[in-house]
Amino acid sequence: MKQQTLVIYKSIVLYKILDELRENLKFKILFVKDKELLKFKNLNDYLVISQNIDLKFNNQLILNNLPLTINKLIETINIIFIKKKFTSQSDIKIGKYVIDINSRNLLRDGKKLQLTEKETEAIKFLKNSKKPINISELQSKVWGYKPELETHTVETHIYRLRKKINDTFNDKKFIISSKTGYSIKQ
Repeated sequence: MKQQTLVIYKSIVLYKILDELRENLKFKILFVKDKELLKFKNLNDYLVISQNIDLKFNNQLILNNLPLTINKLIETINIIFIKKKFTSQSDIKIGKYVIDINSRNLLRDGKKLQLTEKETEAIKFLKNSKKPINISELQSKVWGYKPELETHTVETHIYRLRKKINDTFNDKKFIISSKTGYSIKQ
C-alpha cells in the first residue's frame, strides 16, 4: 500500500518542524507554494494542511485554532489518515453501483439500498468470481452450510435481494441467474 502524503501549503515553518521529525512520521510530507498546488493531478489523494486558508478540497486540515502542540497536530493528522484509509477501503465499485461495506449500502445515481450482512457478503462473493457461482458453492462459502444440506436459503435470499434491487434501482439484471449459477453484471 502506498504511503499517505501530507501536503503543507505555504507554511515553511511547519514543514521544517515536521521535516526534523520525518523518520518518526507514518506519512510523507511535501511543501508547496501557490502555483505548485496546481501541479497535483488529484489533491483528494492527499491531505492538504494550511493556516487560515480554505482551499476548498475534500481533504484539507485548516489550522486556525493556534497555538497547537506538535504532538496534538501529528495525532490529528494520523486520525484523519486512518479515517481516510478506512473510508477508501469500504467502497467497492461494481459497474454503475458502489457498495459501502461499512454501512452495508448499495448506491447508484443518488439512490441507496440498505443490505443485510449476508446480502453484502453474497454480492462481494459474486463480484469476485469470474464465472457463475452455483447454489451449493454459495451455500458453503457465504452461508457456511454443508453442500449436502438440503435447503432453499440461497435461492430465497437471492430472490429477495434481486427484488429489493429491482424495486430501488429498477434493475432486473444486476444479479444474473443462469443454468450454471448466479453472477453479477459488471
